[in-house]
Amino acid sequence: MQTIRQVLNEAVVKLQNSSSDSPKLDAKLLLMKACSLSQVQLMVHDNEPISQEQLQAFNELLEQRLIGHPIAHLLGERDFWDLTLKVTPDTLIPRPDTEVLVEQALKLIQSNKQSKVLDLGTGSGAIILALKHTIPSISAFAVDKSPGALQVAQENARHYDLEVNFNLGSWFEPLQEHYQHYFDVIVSNPPYIEEEDEHLQRGDVRFEPLSALVSGKDGLDDIRLIASQAISYLTKDGFLLFEHGYNQGPAVHSILTDLGYRQVQTIKDYGNNDRVTLGQAPA
Repeated sequence: MQTIRQVLNEAVVKLQNSSSDSPKLDAKLLLMKACSLSQVQLMVHDNEPISQEQLQAFNELLEQRLIGHPIAHLLGERDFWDLTLKVTPDTLIPRPDTEVLVEQALKLIQSNKQSKVLDLGTGSGAIILALKHTIPSISAFAVDKSPGALQVAQENARHYDLEVNFNLGSWFEPLQEHYQHYFDVIVSNPPYIEEEDEHLQRGDVRFEPLSALVSGKDGLDDIRLIASQAISYLTKDGFLLFEHGYNQGPAVHSILTDLGYRQVQTIKDYGNNDRVTLGQAPA
């Protein structure tokens, strides 16, 4: 019977020959899940034999990872901000760079603890839940057109006992009757990848919903739509914030400026790439 250490080492070798860019970490995480062990327990018990049931569970996870399934989907969760969120193939996997959007939104909210905040295309709920968890006094709203994604977001909100008004629909459609000129802050991490982008055939995005990734030939169709319609939903001093691609900062800046948004600025992410562009409602 193999020990945990032997199984781990063999898995690392297999993952090194696959598309994984973190084979040792992936192997540890999958083995921790299969054996229901913490990282410390995995280290302490690494010379003990692994049961047949644990080995079978691990091998099933490993095979999925070897063909490219995202580690977050296999684990069923991903850490974001100070939360651990459920994720499924119905949602985008929260990325660290999206925390830049959260940081910028929080700076705008800090001066008004009663802010009404809307998250468009909420997915797993990562952005709005991070904001609500950090500043519980905000009135939080979220929209997504995917019933599956919205269900995941609602489960994540219940897990942390966070009150969010969730709405099913495309962008502002479910809000049209009652929420015009209502929000102090609107945030969105919309689809922003070009239709023909070669990166769609690589890595984790192969297993994520295409509708949450792609937005027209230049990747900006949804950003244009949201920016134009958001004017009717922002309070007179409200702000709109987008996450976008690393090379889209100037284009998004121009979109907001051309629509009359004030104080438009682009913020860089942790890799020093343009990542978030924001602007205040037109006068």
